[in-house]
Amino acid sequence: MQQLLDGYKHFRSEVFPKRANLFEGLAEHQKPSTLFITCADSRVVPDMILQSNPGDLFICRNAGNIVPPYGETHGGVSATIEYAVMAVGVTNIILCGHSNCGAMKAVLSGKKHDTMPTVDSWLHHSHSALQLLDSEAPQHQRWTEKERLRALTRANVVSQLHNLRTHPSVAAGLTKGTLNIYGWVYEIHSGEIQSFNHVQGRFLSLDDHAPIPVTQPRLQLMAS
Repeated sequence: MQQLLDGYKHFRSEVFPKRANLFEGLAEHQKPSTLFITCADSRVVPDMILQSNPGDLFICRNAGNIVPPYGETHGGVSATIEYAVMAVGVTNIILCGHSNCGAMKAVLSGKKHDTMPTVDSWLHHSHSALQLLDSEAPQHQRWTEKERLRALTRANVVSQLHNLRTHPSVAAGLTKGTLNIYGWVYEIHSGEIQSFNHVQGRFLSLDDHAPIPVTQPRLQLMAS
């Protein structure tokens, strides 16, 4: 706790005064361009990774960067998506998974958690990623655990993009051309982001390839 309090003191005394005009402008209004849906994992810090400012990103975080299909779970994720698109007016939605994801490890193991039934219920929304893994890469059982986790993480991003498209506000934005969606994976160990390219059915590094909006979430899984 002391580390957090010290950080707050530094923010109040050093950071805030230098950005006072920015915060004054944000006090009554926000206009972020992008809804960023990612995992609650403490190692994923969108504003640091993207060097964004306050007011740039509308962020939604949960275990496993999951988006339940519309109508199946009317919860915080669905409400955040609807509000971001309809009220805030974002023009981009980025769904971002990450390496070494504990939620994906749990899905891959298939184990039930007697003391965490809510977690098991939530992760059920990623079972479609397992099905995608089985259909697109049936040989995955012969891969190493690290390779399978990497593939499932990417399959989950694509699976959640499918779910995202079932939300009426998103479907309407895609149809009208006022909204773009992207699927990313952040590699914690290297800092690299890979973006899903639906034309090739692969995740390509943002270091070398500009991201393109996803129109057909179809994935070709590989171990490497």
